[in-house]
Amino acid sequence: MQKMRFSLAISAEQYQSYYKGAAKFVRVQTEDGRTLKFPASELQKFVAHEGIQGRFEISFDDRHKLTGLKRL
Repeated sequence: MQKMRFSLAISAEQYQSYYKGAAKFVRVQTEDGRTLKFPASELQKFVAHEGIQGRFEISFDDRHKLTGLKRL
């Protein structure tokens, strides 16, 4: 299993484009410098009034299938 960490700062207004389906994926730079793309729908459980803020850890199986996303 592979894990990557990254930080996000998405305002509530910015997240609306993901929520409405205009943007289906989120692209982030991980703490080790790699670029990561994953479905925006995975962030829905972290949305607050101010948007999505914080540091996260995402995990994948050996076939690169997303297995988990958590706020650190």
